[in-house]
Amino acid sequence: MDGIAVPWSTLPEELIDRYQLARRAHDRGGEREIRFLRRAKQPLLPVWHCGQYLIVPWGCRTGQLPRSGLTWLKTVEAGDWVPYQAEPVTIPAALGLQNGIWFRVREGAKGLIVEHPVVAAFVIVEPATYYFKNMTRSERMPVLINEQI
Repeated sequence: MDGIAVPWSTLPEELIDRYQLARRAHDRGGEREIRFLRRAKQPLLPVWHCGQYLIVPWGCRTGQLPRSGLTWLKTVEAGDWVPYQAEPVTIPAALGLQNGIWFRVREGAKGLIVEHPVVAAFVIVEPATYYFKNMTRSERMPVLINEQI
């Protein structure tokens, strides 16, 4: 996933102010949204973790963890993230972005958060369905909550 969009109204004002998210605001047909892009200068990702709404770095720029901000579902299931004490998170996206194509997300996407050696979040991906591959020209797609495209 290259990006997500979250309705402005769903983000706590305190987080919008603290992380200067107004700079990421866009208007989509009269609805204000905040976009989080993986290739941004400072890639951030909103996550729900332990009942808290957090804004955390998307991926790791220090080289201590994967830089991409993505991880395959099979690596999660194989236990590759256990040494990092990674914990599951919900990524509250209303829209996802892949290869320039925006697509609707009903309940969000699945992700991981790591707090040591650095705090970072990762979107969990899986091989793309036939439809998703045709729609986005991508071999991978996010693991969505209670839906598959």
